[in-house]
Amino acid sequence: MNRRPLLVLVGPTATGKTEVAVELAKRLDGEVVTADSMQVYRYMDIGTAKPTWEERRGIPHHLVDVVDPDEPFNVAIYQELALRAVREVAARGRLPVVAGGTGLYIRAVTDPYSFAGTPGDPVLRRQLEAEAGAAGNEALHRRLAAVDPVAAGRLHPNDRRRVVRALEVYLLTGRPLHEHLGADGGRTRPFVPLLFGLTMDRALAYRRIEERVEDMLARGLLAEVAGLLERGYGRQLTAMQGLGYKELAAYLAGETGYDQAVDLIKQGTRRLAKRQWTWFGR
Repeated sequence: MNRRPLLVLVGPTATGKTEVAVELAKRLDGEVVTADSMQVYRYMDIGTAKPTWEERRGIPHHLVDVVDPDEPFNVAIYQELALRAVREVAARGRLPVVAGGTGLYIRAVTDPYSFAGTPGDPVLRRQLEAEAGAAGNEALHRRLAAVDPVAAGRLHPNDRRRVVRALEVYLLTGRPLHEHLGADGGRTRPFVPLLFGLTMDRALAYRRIEERVEDMLARGLLAEVAGLLERGYGRQLTAMQGLGYKELAAYLAGETGYDQAVDLIKQGTRRLAKRQWTWFGR
């Protein structure tokens, strides 16, 4: 079988993946397939660092603005849509460039994983949701870390839906989630992934994170969050638990001060970058 090349660009947040992906696509006649769990949501542009039309420089971007913030979306849906996009780009004779910082999304494309058949129990799920509501997201995340440190390492404590799901799978099967993401019948992908990782000095990356958060705020992130709330997208939604959205929604609700909210965004983004370094370093 003649397997086509698939260029894959990974790295922590704020390391310049978007700019590099666009430049590579320009030079190599490619199109970008985004691997970002937040950029799939419509109306969430500034806080997700979604590339503007100017930043895209005429390069088509796939898997951006796929669903509304209150629509369900998960890695299985992403896998189906991303693989379809990769095949369509290749069929046009162009190079697919997968770029992003969501590690599991990257692996869903590059590895022959099947997400079908992973067990579920709605009653247990509701119990875990209630536990998170009573004890807090951090407590549920610590419980996950004790039995599935791999999943806990890639999930933010505020990503309650995915933390609950990982715990649910473990409690039902006694096995961590990643062990269920097994080979898809031994089939290989019809392409050869060529992986490149971006990194930089951590102190510099953290300074870039601080600057990017300030830039997002200057470009209207607070107004974007307020607009989402006015549209009826509640704070309990998975999309609204994203960095920047959760903290500013709490500020708008009078639960925290503005400066504290901004500090929490910066702190959370640094922690995200640290988890991404760990994930992509494996």
